[in-house]
Amino acid sequence: MSPDLQIIVTFAFFLTLLVCGMAVPFAIAVPAMFYLLLQGGLPSLNSLGLVSWGSMNSFVLTCVPLFMLMAEILRVSGLSSRIYSGLAKLVARLPGGLLQTNIAGCAIFASVSGSSIATAASIGGVALPQLIQRKYDRRLAAGSLAAGGTLGILLPPSFGMIVYGTFTETSVPKLFMAGVVPGLIMTAAFMSYIGVHALMVPGVAPRESGPRSLQEFLAALSDVLPFGVLIGGTLGGIYAGLVTTTEGATIGCILAIILGATFGNLTLGGVIEAMNSTIKFSGNILFIIFTAYIFSYAISFAGVGEKVTAFVVGLNLSRLEFFLALFVLYTVLGCLIESLGMIVITVPLIFPILPSYGIDPLLFGVVLVLFVELGQISPPIGINLFVIQSIWEGKLAEVIVGTIPFHLTMFAVLALVILWPELALWLPHHVSR
Repeated sequence: MSPDLQIIVTFAFFLTLLVCGMAVPFAIAVPAMFYLLLQGGLPSLNSLGLVSWGSMNSFVLTCVPLFMLMAEILRVSGLSSRIYSGLAKLVARLPGGLLQTNIAGCAIFASVSGSSIATAASIGGVALPQLIQRKYDRRLAAGSLAAGGTLGILLPPSFGMIVYGTFTETSVPKLFMAGVVPGLIMTAAFMSYIGVHALMVPGVAPRESGPRSLQEFLAALSDVLPFGVLIGGTLGGIYAGLVTTTEGATIGCILAIILGATFGNLTLGGVIEAMNSTIKFSGNILFIIFTAYIFSYAISFAGVGEKVTAFVVGLNLSRLEFFLALFVLYTVLGCLIESLGMIVITVPLIFPILPSYGIDPLLFGVVLVLFVELGQISPPIGINLFVIQSIWEGKLAEVIVGTIPFHLTMFAVLALVILWPELALWLPHHVSR
């Protein structure tokens, strides 16, 4: 079997396992081992011990369970409900009412969770019952929550950026900074669409009343204040260069426990529940990273990266054409593979090509996350679609239809970042680390 045919068979094997429903880590590991055996037989497995050690021997990866624990503590303490309640009063007068709260709530919760699934589930679980009770348009309500959840992997801290930074040895704090402006633009674009839609079709969102007095306004503001303290204490030190990403995540966990006990109803049982959830979630992420390193080793062993680089460069694509090719690739993959799987499989192949097109690794990190965001709400396996559908027990088709306008909005933001890279690069290049 020729080398070209071997890699085609390996990728076909990988896609077949995914379609058959095999869990992503095993769907990555089995073809990788198969490809290694095709390339070098049993001796090619000799280095797997070192590869396994290297995949987990990363100080940066320790922040993944810490950020997740921080988000879980907020959930079990009831602070997630509190922020939604406070935001609902602050933005109620905007066209769209609680639909605007969905986006604003997701954006703020994303700044402490780092996870798209955690953001969609936490805000969705609080918001959907109220939205249905108040007779908001079901499709728009579900679509706003599924799309708003994707902000969890663009606004810092972002698990996707942590994994990307680990694989490419790119500064994670600078990646976090690079995601801030595009994340805020995305949030504003989502809220603008909801506002325009609500003005044009008033029936989709009933009019809500905001705070009736200064006292009510201050009470609503106090509900949001704990999150401001948490975000400032966690990300502020990282951006200022005072602490590492892992140290910042540790500070965030301590602050979350203090705030949860002070402003929420955090108990010892709640902390144990948060730890159990964190172990399960982190184990899944780290297992994917472990198998991805085996996959990366397999393609490096066979020299696939160099061949792919030579092939793409030989096509003489312009920078814009290269991004269009990536758009097609990630649109297809987004319908088949979950977010971290997309990152760990494609980055080892694509990252070596970037210098040929003069693409900054920080810019590519943001563009990659935007592609992954689209995958989160792309049928048939967009995970956020199923998260929202499972919460409200409605039809999946309604959730999918509701996300279509947000898909188009995300395409527009993606185009802006590609055409004006400074939207992503200005902050990390002008803030000292």
